[in-house]
Amino acid sequence: MTKQDENTFDAVIVGAGFAGMYMLYRLRQLGMSAIVIEAGDDVGGTWYWNRYPGARCDVPTMEYSFGFSKELEQEWRWSETMSAQPEILEYANHVADIFDLRSGMHFNRRVTDAKYDEQTCRWRVSTDQGEHYHASFCIMATGCLSVPHTPEIDGQSDFAGEIYHTGRWPKEGVDLSGKRVGIIGTGSSAVQAIPVIAETAAELTIFQRTPGYTFPANNKPLGAKQEKRYKESYPEVREMQRNSPAGISNFGMQQPKSGKPAPLKSILETSHEERQAALEKSGFGVFRVYNDVYTDLQANEVACELYRDLVKQLVNDPQVAETLSPKGYPIGCKRQVFDTNFYETFNLDHVKLVDLQQSGIDIITAKALHTTQAEYGLDVLIYATGFDAMTGALNQINIEGRHAKRLKDKWQDGPRAYLGLQIHGYPNLFTITGPGSPSVLSNMLVSIEQHVEWISDCMTHMQENQYTEIEAELAAEDEWVEHVSQVGKGTMLQAPNCNSWYLGANIEGKPRVFMPYVGGVGRYRRKCEEVVANDYQGFSLLKT
Repeated sequence: MTKQDENTFDAVIVGAGFAGMYMLYRLRQLGMSAIVIEAGDDVGGTWYWNRYPGARCDVPTMEYSFGFSKELEQEWRWSETMSAQPEILEYANHVADIFDLRSGMHFNRRVTDAKYDEQTCRWRVSTDQGEHYHASFCIMATGCLSVPHTPEIDGQSDFAGEIYHTGRWPKEGVDLSGKRVGIIGTGSSAVQAIPVIAETAAELTIFQRTPGYTFPANNKPLGAKQEKRYKESYPEVREMQRNSPAGISNFGMQQPKSGKPAPLKSILETSHEERQAALEKSGFGVFRVYNDVYTDLQANEVACELYRDLVKQLVNDPQVAETLSPKGYPIGCKRQVFDTNFYETFNLDHVKLVDLQQSGIDIITAKALHTTQAEYGLDVLIYATGFDAMTGALNQINIEGRHAKRLKDKWQDGPRAYLGLQIHGYPNLFTITGPGSPSVLSNMLVSIEQHVEWISDCMTHMQENQYTEIEAELAAEDEWVEHVSQVGKGTMLQAPNCNSWYLGANIEGKPRVFMPYVGGVGRYRRKCEEVVANDYQGFSLLKT
């Protein structure tokens, strides 16, 4: 057997997160050969890399779990409603163990190139270790938030203390006790990390670029009764998830005593006194009372003012409360953030807030971060500055399709894909939860399972009918990209004053294109099923 024979498979899968793990499992079940290539030294993907203090799931973990195995559903026990990173990583390792997934994985190597050979209809995938793999299919399970973004700041290489990024937290952990810690950013990762870091740091200075809207997670231990209800009802729960807007069934939500939900109101048709009374009664839950907050900019601004009133109630210092209050963009424009005691942390004497809109970062020196107005001595500097979302990991790989055209060049004006599954000009290349699919606007486990099952069913269809190539048609790709854009219009996600990483606005020079699909998990699933029912409408299937 030659070296090429040893490294030849039906599919090469890039990434050993939940998507890569399930893809490998599924192809093995279908009798196909596959190999997973992973940059880390073990499974877990997002939960392998994001080990920062306070990291946890932001959807119920009874639903942020695989549904393909009834045995797995029943045997695994979650300890909290929204479990923390160590427990989710433990779950990933458990899945890898019981299904023997590591035997089909190569760790500690990063894919550098993926090139399509039109003569053989095969992909040649190369790594930074000098290895080359050959496969009929190349499946990118690289994740939507897997490439950390660190802004360029003058002097950052001169800093003599410890430097970390929340998206690349050391496996061995970090001891921050007694240290002067600075953290740049107040996005989702920072909102989770800040309260936990404040428990041990001698001083914590938060450098805020843009204040965000964050809502209480209301996390708690998972009760035995709730766990039992879920496990007895998993078939129904999974069906509700698959047909829901966001891949969440709301099965565990407490129902009103009357058995009927209260009717929604228009916030614009209520008086100031009525809104204040609702705020007093429901706190952050007040935003679920009104039906026009996420569809009408005027209504949204009224809701934003209510939100700012809540911040003022929670934060003792009026100036700090004012700085933490979001302005100039709507609720629902950016990723929904959930926190545990975030605002309360700013009432601690050793926690300071620096408003970078008033005083930007000037330079970093050996022992301090300097803004244009002050100097802040630090022992530890943490970047909580987000990710090059959706396209970052794919653009880091030199992907070449027909006529050796680079994907990076095709996407120079923004990502274009059909259903977020395939890209015209790149036959037999699949992207799990790629641009143009619900992905980051959904429960990722639900979207991952749907994509993996669609891809594996497609591969089976090709094998049974002796097809060697499948490629998204250009017209179908164009129509879907336009559809994704149109569906997003009229929502706060594409409001005129909204600049989010959904649009790539956090990366300097990145094209502004709305990347995820707003239409919902259920609607998207039905579209994918319709495509298959119509003989893979929008795809070209070829025999050679």
